[in-house]
Amino acid sequence: MTKPSSPPTVLVIGLGGTIAMTPTTAEGAAKPTLSAEDLLAAVPQLAATGIVIKTQSFTAKPGASLTLDEIEDLAGQLRAMDSQGTFDGFVVTQGTDTLEEASFLLSLLYGGKTPVIVTGAMRAPYLAGADGPANLLASVTVAASPQTRGLGVLVVFNDQVFDAARVRKIHSTSTNAFASPDTGPLGVVAEGRLRLLAVPAHNPLILPSAPTRPARVGLYAASLGDDGSLLAPLLQQVDGMVVAGFGVGHVPATWVPVLQEAAQRIPVVFASRTGGGTTLTHAYGFDGSEKDLLDRGLIGAGHLDPYKARLLLTVLLRSGAGRSAVVAAFAPAGTTPEGRG
Repeated sequence: MTKPSSPPTVLVIGLGGTIAMTPTTAEGAAKPTLSAEDLLAAVPQLAATGIVIKTQSFTAKPGASLTLDEIEDLAGQLRAMDSQGTFDGFVVTQGTDTLEEASFLLSLLYGGKTPVIVTGAMRAPYLAGADGPANLLASVTVAASPQTRGLGVLVVFNDQVFDAARVRKIHSTSTNAFASPDTGPLGVVAEGRLRLLAVPAHNPLILPSAPTRPARVGLYAASLGDDGSLLAPLLQQVDGMVVAGFGVGHVPATWVPVLQEAAQRIPVVFASRTGGGTTLTHAYGFDGSEKDLLDRGLIGAGHLDPYKARLLLTVLLRSGAGRSAVVAAFAPAGTTPEGRG
């Protein structure tokens, strides 16, 4: 007789955020107060899944107050638990303000086989139509699915599954707040199970050492009429810079001298501020075009949006990566033509 397999075990880790908020003032202003156990208590449907669920309350902060060090610490704990093989999946609940960034940072630092699902909520638990319980139920379902093993860090929201490297928060209040403009969702949760339609294109990040060094990376967006006078002093205060350029990676011509000088000292990456699409390499040739910037030593971010490009550059610099390693890390996003950089 075949021995029945044991049910999957999923660890739910709470970081705070709207999904864990309750009103703490007479006016109803909310703060994160609920533990991971509290969140599970609001989803009685989890019992019917047969999934064994454990909990851990990591911190209780709004998403805007999470730090790089906290996400790096969480990634280290996830790596350790992955090596022990105790869990079949992890679910991380956090604030949506920084969910697109925290999930990508986790994907850079984690590297384990056990799937990590990041989720949250747009409406707090005490509001009508609160979406936290549904997002948590879908996330546990995806985390427990054998189909997600080895896929790294995924984001689950509104019954859709997204690649952490491609997901964007596209609305400030809607429960349908997340999307992947370039690729769309990888799959959906329907009738209580995952229906996976695609998998992420993984390009493992190889770091020269653990990311423990201090590094400040700035982010500066191009805007109409900005002559670059505010950009110049900022470039003197950082170890790396990401410029969110117009269109496919363009900046005003007045910026070119200061960016060229900075690129001789620190890595300077240019991304597109549009929210979708990629930087190009040689479609335009005017001063401040993508070709001009590459010729002057800047590095294209390709399909990475400015926020994710900043995190990738930060992790690289914190690990002691030199220019060649930075160029190589950005290359899989389709950024730097062969032979440049």
